[in-house]
Amino acid sequence: MSRGIYILANDKVIDNAIALLESIRLYDSETPVVMIPYDNNYTTIAKVVTTAYGVKIYENLHLVESIIERARQLWKYRNPTQGFQLLRKFACWFGCFDEFLYLDTDIIVFEKIIDTLNYLSDWDFICCDYQANTGIQHVFTDKVLEDKIFTEQELQDIFNAGFWGSKKNLFSLEELFEVISECASMPEYFYWSYLDQSLLNYLVLKRIPRHFNLVRRADNVPGSWAGSKHFKFEGGRLYDSITNKPLQYLHWAGIRIEPGCSYWDVWEHYRYLNTPKPARYPQIQRRRSFGERILNRLKQLTKRI
Repeated sequence: MSRGIYILANDKVIDNAIALLESIRLYDSETPVVMIPYDNNYTTIAKVVTTAYGVKIYENLHLVESIIERARQLWKYRNPTQGFQLLRKFACWFGCFDEFLYLDTDIIVFEKIIDTLNYLSDWDFICCDYQANTGIQHVFTDKVLEDKIFTEQELQDIFNAGFWGSKKNLFSLEELFEVISECASMPEYFYWSYLDQSLLNYLVLKRIPRHFNLVRRADNVPGSWAGSKHFKFEGGRLYDSITNKPLQYLHWAGIRIEPGCSYWDVWEHYRYLNTPKPARYPQIQRRRSFGERILNRLKQLTKRI
C-alpha cells in the first residue's frame, strides 16, 4: 500500500511551497510528495521542488484538466477563473497513492504529518480543524438548512479544504462528475468565494459516510488556524499556551503571508531553514481599509472647495 502527500501549487506560491516542504522534510525525508499544477505557470517551481525536495509532478494532467473543464461546462454563467482551478485538488482521488494527505501550501507542519493517515484504518476520510465552530458561512449558505439538504447535526462535520486525507478510488471519475453536476444544479447552496471548499464538503457529507474530524478525539486537540493568538513558538514548534500541547500544523487560511502577519516568525523560520534570509523584503503596499479610503476621498474633496 502506497502513501503520499499532494500539494497544489504554481510559480506564484513558490515561497509558501518551499516553507511547507522544508517543514515536511525536517520531520520526514522519505514520504513521496506530488505537486498538482494549479495552472500552466509552474515551470520555475517544478524545477525547485523536484530538485531540492524530490517532489514529483502529477502524471495525468489530462485528468486534472477534465475536472476543470467539466466544472466550466456546468457553470457557464460563472466567471471561468473563479474557484475552478482549486478543483484540481479533486484529482488526488485518482493519483498514484492508495492513501493520501492533501495540504495547501500556506501550511507549516510540526511533525511527521503522514502518520495522520493511520486513522484511515477506521475511516475513509479525515480532516483536523475547527471550521464547524465558525458556522457554515464559508462553506454553504443558510438555504442548505432551510431546504433540508443537510441537518444541523450533519453540518457539525464541515471542514476546511486545506488539510485532509483519504483513499484512492472511493468513487469513479464519472461519479465525481455526477456530484459536480448536482452542485451546479443548485448553486444557491454554495459559497462561491471558496468553491472547492463547498464542493469538497458536499462530496464528503453526501458520498463518504465514514468521515471523521480528528479534533473530535478525546485528547483536546489544539487548533491550527494562524488567526488564533494564543500559540507560542518554541524550539521550532508551536504550542497551545492554554493546554501546552504541540500543534500538528499551522494554516494561514484567509491570511496573506507577509512581514507582520500572524506568526510570520514561524513561516520565516521554515522558509529559510536551509537558505540565508534576505537582507530586506520587497515593500508590500497595504490595501487601505474602507474607512481609510472614505477619509482620503473626503480630504481630496475638501481641497477642491
